[in-house]
Amino acid sequence: MGRFFGAEAAEGRNPVFVRFFLSDAQNQADALRAALDEHFGSLLPGLAVSLVEQPPLDGSRIAALVQTSSDRKEVLFHSLRLTEEEAAGRDSYAQSRLLFDKYLDIIRPLGLDLKTHCVRTWIYVRDIDSNYAGLVRARNDVFAEEGLSHDTHYIASTGIGGATEGRHAVVAIDFLTRPGIRESDKTYLKALSHLSPTHDYGVAFERGVRLSDGRIFISGTASIDCRGNVLHEGDVIAQADRLLENVSELLREGGSSLDKIPYFLIYLRDISDFALVDKYMRGRFPNVPRIILEARVCRPAWLIEMECEI
Repeated sequence: MGRFFGAEAAEGRNPVFVRFFLSDAQNQADALRAALDEHFGSLLPGLAVSLVEQPPLDGSRIAALVQTSSDRKEVLFHSLRLTEEEAAGRDSYAQSRLLFDKYLDIIRPLGLDLKTHCVRTWIYVRDIDSNYAGLVRARNDVFAEEGLSHDTHYIASTGIGGATEGRHAVVAIDFLTRPGIRESDKTYLKALSHLSPTHDYGVAFERGVRLSDGRIFISGTASIDCRGNVLHEGDVIAQADRLLENVSELLREGGSSLDKIPYFLIYLRDISDFALVDKYMRGRFPNVPRIILEARVCRPAWLIEMECEI
């Protein structure tokens, strides 16, 4: 990682945040933080770091995704987690509300708001099959209070299975904020020929967003059709084909294409699908880096989900 940071610095880019994916957060998180502080603390003061338990399926203990920028001030990244005391006794609804409140308490004194300045979230839900509904209700309520709706817009997001080292925490959220952005700088990507509006099935996120500087964020995308139906149940490769078709249509709407994607982040429900999916992606995108993680998608019938940005 040190060599990467050095090469980026030589090109005038510095890290804004790092997302670490751990195979065992309770045994690895503290040691990783200590190593980062020892080796990079003086070089990278204030570097935002996200740690989440989503085991890399290539056999690694830890995988990392680094975002760099020539202007660190143009992006804020907040990785918000609950302490054991905060999480204890609270269900997924209450924990989600508390995390959104923490974020609002950070950005409001800066003159920022959720509706305008938050451009991307990643929401990690422990035991997502049981706890996702509470997160959905909490996000819907917060968004309604903050003026976000299907008549205005939501926020690009991935809601996915994941855990932190907090034993009582069932929700964790990462927020990406652009302080200088205006609403006119954002174009929301729908791909309605391929994908249903998310509010049709009660959830509140945008499929993707294109910013005026050309940056495109594609939310976690699965094998779904324009009526909200899961396609190709039980066939992970057919699902991968369809979700990439959906991503392609979103990118086309944003003026880009699959061949511009610099990396893929891939979530698999079943670890036994790793070899099939890895071979498929290697064959179709041989020169595009990918991280494949064990993480359950929000509907049990979805075997695979991907996200990307350009």
